[in-house]
Amino acid sequence: MGLTWLKNRFLLIGLAAAVASLGGCKSSGGLGDIVALDETAEAGKIVEDANKELNKIKVLYRDNEGKRLEIRQALEANNTAEVRRLAGEIVTIINEGTNLAADAIDKLESARSMKINADYERYLELKIDSLKSQLEAFQNFHKAARTLRDNYDPKDAAARDKVKAEFEELTEKYRKTMEDARARSSEANDLYKDTVRKERQ
Repeated sequence: MGLTWLKNRFLLIGLAAAVASLGGCKSSGGLGDIVALDETAEAGKIVEDANKELNKIKVLYRDNEGKRLEIRQALEANNTAEVRRLAGEIVTIINEGTNLAADAIDKLESARSMKINADYERYLELKIDSLKSQLEAFQNFHKAARTLRDNYDPKDAAARDKVKAEFEELTEKYRKTMEDARARSSEANDLYKDTVRKERQ
């Protein structure tokens, strides 16, 4: 059972819950007015659009992880040209990912500001927090890559060691922050699954 199916079920559950909770209210306009009070389904369309950016970010993340391993090998070999080339490519990847993440956050925050059910609002909150953590992580690695691209000099031992140390420090911050981001994203996905499970009981 895929996560996309769960998300669609989650939206339907939220809409049904909103209608059920207002089912006893009198409305001069009938069911149309009641449903209009809940915008979970409409918010879901915005989230679907944001997911397009998120899928692109996943691809860029995989590319970045590959470059991260390559640049470590180049550093060990003191290959200046390769270090600078890879660092430049990483900067480009992260720039693109940052723009995509910013767009996705704007869309998710727009969806969260709508009249939606509490569980879906919590889901969006977790996803937004996860994306913001990812942005922070990539900013750390972006800084590390720029340092290597602009300042790496294997002929100057002191400068080389300083740049390497800064790279390692920022890379570790990147790793830890990314782990936190993934944990929040997993929590959001678990919320989907729990909601569907409870609804089916």
